[in-house]
Amino acid sequence: MEYFTDAFKKYAEFSGRASRKDYWMFVLIYVLIYVGLFVIDSVLYTAWLAPIFSLVVLIPSISITTRRLHDTSRSGWWQLIYLIPLIGAIVMLIFLCEASHSDNKYGAALVLE
Repeated sequence: MEYFTDAFKKYAEFSGRASRKDYWMFVLIYVLIYVGLFVIDSVLYTAWLAPIFSLVVLIPSISITTRRLHDTSRSGWWQLIYLIPLIGAIVMLIFLCEASHSDNKYGAALVLE
């Protein structure tokens, strides 16, 4: 849960870098919470809990994705490739799974624990 709260602490920080672990743990926790809210929506016959959660997490998710792309020496603008159906998602998956690079113009290499 620490990874999820750290993303909110850096809510709109689009500079710096985020490690692979930081990014994927954020995504995992996001998906688990979203599925839980979707189930609650289904049980209560509502349709607003999961969408509101998605809107609340939109800016932090764009921010952490930008920092993850910075860690692979890419600009955050690469997220626009999501607009290309299927191919964009595949390319972004490859970029986000890529190993971290050494020092680059976005900052010093992250120290692994």
